[in-house]
Amino acid sequence: MNEHNNPLFAVQRRSGNRAETVYWKLNSVEGTNSEIFQPNEADKLAIAEAATMLREGGTVAFTTETVYGLGADARNTSAVEAVFAAKGRPSDNPLIVHISDTAALDELVAEVHPKAAALMAAYWPGPLTVVLPVREGVLSPCVTAGLDTVGVRMPDHPVALALISAAGCPVAAPSANRSGRPSPTLASHVMEDLAGYIDGVLDGGAAGVGLESTVVQVQPDGKVAVLRPGGITSEQLAAVVGAEAVSSEPGNAEATAASTTTVMADSGTTISVVDLSTAEPITAKATTAQSSADCLNVNNREPFERASASIEQHGADAAGGISAPRAPGMKYTHYAPRGWLAVVRGSSPQRVADEAASKLQAAQLNGEVTGLLLFEEHKALYPADPAACVLSLGSLSSPEEGARSLYAALRRFDEAGATYILAEACPYTGLGAAIMNRLMKAAGGSVIDAG
Repeated sequence: MNEHNNPLFAVQRRSGNRAETVYWKLNSVEGTNSEIFQPNEADKLAIAEAATMLREGGTVAFTTETVYGLGADARNTSAVEAVFAAKGRPSDNPLIVHISDTAALDELVAEVHPKAAALMAAYWPGPLTVVLPVREGVLSPCVTAGLDTVGVRMPDHPVALALISAAGCPVAAPSANRSGRPSPTLASHVMEDLAGYIDGVLDGGAAGVGLESTVVQVQPDGKVAVLRPGGITSEQLAAVVGAEAVSSEPGNAEATAASTTTVMADSGTTISVVDLSTAEPITAKATTAQSSADCLNVNNREPFERASASIEQHGADAAGGISAPRAPGMKYTHYAPRGWLAVVRGSSPQRVADEAASKLQAAQLNGEVTGLLLFEEHKALYPADPAACVLSLGSLSSPEEGARSLYAALRRFDEAGATYILAEACPYTGLGAAIMNRLMKAAGGSVIDAG
């Protein structure tokens, strides 16, 4: 299925002229992600201008503690449409609403489950999104993809909180990248993807966590479903609500890893591909993916940079009325570099290294520009120069480092022109679950099993 002709994908608007995007560089947060933010007069003016832009229906990218988000007034359908169009984002993919004060919840949601309240008390502000029943008629239907719920979070970054507070509106903000690309952790990443397609970029320095927020939804029986792993680990959730209350949502790539098919990659390498079409469908009240597409003007079908996610690949059929996912990152390929990527796993680090080195050598002989993403402890297991571009996610003992550097590494492969990339798997514990979730999405489920 061709995304260019798919009504679920918004086509990019505007000319792509970088001069159309206002860029503000904040000086008070240079080199720091500190909670202590003392803006100088120039910074105050920049934040005020960006806030005005949001209030007036513009789109502004800004830093959070996770990644850069592309913000718009969540009540303004035209502004939200501009976010989808700038990103080339699937219109059935709901947006997270960002707030700067818990008092804003009263306006946005109908009720808050006690366990949801406990999680918010423990981890707000922070990288935790809670899916809650939306109050009817408050938000643009494009924000919720027509669902009766909305994901809400309070970011733990002084610039984000200052901007949202000054704007005086709930801010819908997906990651500030073209759909399917690695999420941006620097303002330069945003400019690379979206300059000329959005109104402004507020540069508040590097994002700290480096991976998007954890998304959870409390079920009527009190179970806390993890819809997307992220900056708050399952272990941290369990510390608040109890381990027995935390459950993973069916449909994550790693949850379907047992269902695979064998195919031939372009380079002739045999790989296993996770069959995401077997994931349990997500249901919603009288909602289809097509209904959310009605929010967008899809008459202008000018070509835009390919959003590296196909509905066909993931077993979705617009005509069949597949319901929208309840949270971002549940349905489509995301975070992908331009080259082909697979995750290598095995019973030991040596097996993984041997298999990866062999596949990389074969790919290089076939004319591929190769890339390898590994962990620091495993460097010595590989031959010298195993790939044209070798990048490290740091130590397995410090997954925070891997989380911070993952998206930047995927973009580095693009800069190096890598066409064939292998990445080592890591354990699904703590932040490792979020790292593997993003890697599997970036790889489109492609796995090489080293045995």
